[in-house]
Amino acid sequence: MDRGQAPREAAEGWRPLARIPRFKSLRLHLLSWVVVPLVGLAAVNLWTSRHNAVETANLVTDRMLLGSARAIAEQVTASGGIIDATVPPAAIEMFDTGDRDSVYYRVQTSGGRLLSGYPELPAVPGTTGTEKAFRGQKLRLRSFSHPVVGAGADSPVLVTVGVTLEGRNAMVRRLWLSAFAQQAALVLIAGFFVLIGLRRGLEPLLRLRDIVRSRGNVELEPVSVPEAQTEIRPLIEALNGYMDRVRAQMAAQRRFVANAAHQLRTPLALLATQTAYAQREMSVQSREEALTAIQASTRRLARLAEQLLTLSRAEPGSRRPRSDEIDLTDACREVLERLAPVAVDRGIDLGLEAEGPVLVTGDRTMLGEMIVNLVDNALRHGRPNGNVTVEVAERDGRAALTVADDGPGIPEAEREHVFERFYRMAQDGVEGSGLGLAIVREVVENASGQVTLSEGVSAGLVVSVVLPLRRVRKRSSSPAALSGPGR
Repeated sequence: MDRGQAPREAAEGWRPLARIPRFKSLRLHLLSWVVVPLVGLAAVNLWTSRHNAVETANLVTDRMLLGSARAIAEQVTASGGIIDATVPPAAIEMFDTGDRDSVYYRVQTSGGRLLSGYPELPAVPGTTGTEKAFRGQKLRLRSFSHPVVGAGADSPVLVTVGVTLEGRNAMVRRLWLSAFAQQAALVLIAGFFVLIGLRRGLEPLLRLRDIVRSRGNVELEPVSVPEAQTEIRPLIEALNGYMDRVRAQMAAQRRFVANAAHQLRTPLALLATQTAYAQREMSVQSREEALTAIQASTRRLARLAEQLLTLSRAEPGSRRPRSDEIDLTDACREVLERLAPVAVDRGIDLGLEAEGPVLVTGDRTMLGEMIVNLVDNALRHGRPNGNVTVEVAERDGRAALTVADDGPGIPEAEREHVFERFYRMAQDGVEGSGLGLAIVREVVENASGQVTLSEGVSAGLVVSVVLPLRRVRKRSSSPAALSGPGR
């Protein structure tokens, strides 16, 4: 065996069972599981039938030998000290079964004196037949002792009869072939009825196949096969559940594309208008104002495109799952450092409160985007010259991230709706795409966490995110703080 074979097989995920051939047809696969064990049992039964046939043939042959020896012994007579051992023809003819067997016999006195027959034919003790070689042939032999009246010391006489095994073997073949025919008929009949049962049993499955094949590309209504068996119903339920998910995903995708097109159309139209205005203006000041407005629109459009890309990445199945070890405290500190200029421009006191590292597992990029959206929302909706506080802690064995502002907050009736894509409150005058909290929920749910909204102590909005901990680590340190003006 090549030494490199085992590592190569291990690298490829080799398994011994994978080399066992499998039928592509379910009907043949199930039939094999029924017929193959049945054939095995039939083979065992045939082996035992062969043994039984030999035993039966030997028993019949031994009884014929005993009958022949008894018939010969009963014809032995003694008169005047002379013993007459006449062999009756019937004793030999009973072996004439058409198999051309040869019969040998020997009659001797108790002292061993030969009275008739073949002197070299061996005598066999006991009451059962014995097989021995004689003149290059194998014989079945049986001896019988019989007293003779008037024979004196020569009584009893011992009669030994032997016959070749052609008839015995022919009997064994006939018995075994009969058993073989019965077993083969049993297997064939069983296979026939199994095929009929499989054909009728698989009809609901084939019906399900035909229903699925006959549907168009957009037909995702639930499938109904009333005659389906209990074992097939879970498959139908799983298929219907899958179609429900596909239908919901397609509907969400259509809504997303429509909303994204609508959201992109407005800033693009505004950008085109501002560009045309800047081209027409001859005044340097007016052109500068138009270029500034174009720059602001471009930033908003870039932010919208970035959020759309982030939302598509956050959807389940769009990215390969990652298990990065992330310190929420460091991640929040990096985001706050990046957004600190925005807080300074609005005069907002931006702070971070943390007691030390809080480790979680997940996608580093997506969790960073989640924090960016939370803090960005708080800065845009918070009160100018107000406060935005980010807190990271371990609570009840889980990581807790809280972002609180002192803005107008969100009415309780709308707190569930704000997680929908492109949803914006009617009274909200702040510019935005309505994607920030939708991104947050997608990222949090993909990380097996929860996000909730609540009202702060003095109004405002508190967004709480709870994530599973990587591991609990207690480390005492002074609270870290990063602030804008006044903190």
